[in-house]
Amino acid sequence: MAHAIRMHATGGPDVLVYEEIQVGDPGPGEVRIRQTAIGLNYIDTYHRSGLYPLPMPTSIGSEAAGVVEAVGSGVAWLRKGDRVAYSGGPPGAYATDRVVAADRLVKIPEGIDDTTAATLMLKGMTVQYLFRQTFPLKGGETILFHAAAGGVGLIACQWARALGVTMIGTVGSDDKAALAKANGCAHTIVYTREDFVAKTKELTGGKGVPVVYDSVGKDTFMQSLDCLQPRGLLVVFGNASGPVSAFNLGVLAQKGSLYVTRPTLFTYASSREAIDAMAKDMFDLVLAGKIKSEARQQYPLREAAAAHRALESRVTTGATVLLP
Repeated sequence: MAHAIRMHATGGPDVLVYEEIQVGDPGPGEVRIRQTAIGLNYIDTYHRSGLYPLPMPTSIGSEAAGVVEAVGSGVAWLRKGDRVAYSGGPPGAYATDRVVAADRLVKIPEGIDDTTAATLMLKGMTVQYLFRQTFPLKGGETILFHAAAGGVGLIACQWARALGVTMIGTVGSDDKAALAKANGCAHTIVYTREDFVAKTKELTGGKGVPVVYDSVGKDTFMQSLDCLQPRGLLVVFGNASGPVSAFNLGVLAQKGSLYVTRPTLFTYASSREAIDAMAKDMFDLVLAGKIKSEARQQYPLREAAAAHRALESRVTTGATVLLP
């Protein structure tokens, strides 16, 4: 029988319950997949806690890889047995089996295993839109990236190196600093003992950086602005420390006519054409050996609550997957 992690109320990790579910046949434009690996992401904790509300009861999860089991009408480009992966769409990836819209799926190329694909579809595609679309990096820039040893961060380290970009990354420990550097981060700042604003200014000769990528949110927002050059861009793409509260827009003028944006993957990957193009950009780098993404932590699906505790306590590095 099929199973899923379900929630009947919001709250801490203990609200995640492993339950038996019924999975029907795919309708028009849909496929049913047997999932082989499920990506864990910080947005899952926002859904679980109620920061991003969902109707109850519900499942959560935004990315996974698996094998096509059945194909609905109108889906000519997929067949039973195809290996596929996805991110986005309605939450519900924490499941052994699932019916999903075919236009969210990409075929996994030969040479990339399912577990790797499950670590890339949300995190890797996030780096794609951050580096190639939100602030298109051309090479030669120096950038600041928070949480450089996290799931998105380690991919960003490698992608920056592939582009010829000097990445300054903040991390929480010396071990995480070593990991980020091993993956291509040029400079690391251990924020628990170093002032990342002062260090960023030092590393850039007092100029600051043209762009800061910040998934931490509330705890780093104002200091991130202080790291920017005049007319620089702060890209806030997450809020691990909590959402940024209202602030006076005049601050942006005072600090050098700065820009702030709050993008999401789901806006950038809003069509099958966009998803295919972004995935190809990402998979090409993986197949070329320029990006390596591995599941540094693995948990059985039924232990999703333990995985959430580890993620929120910041003891994880890189990507975590749940295995059905």
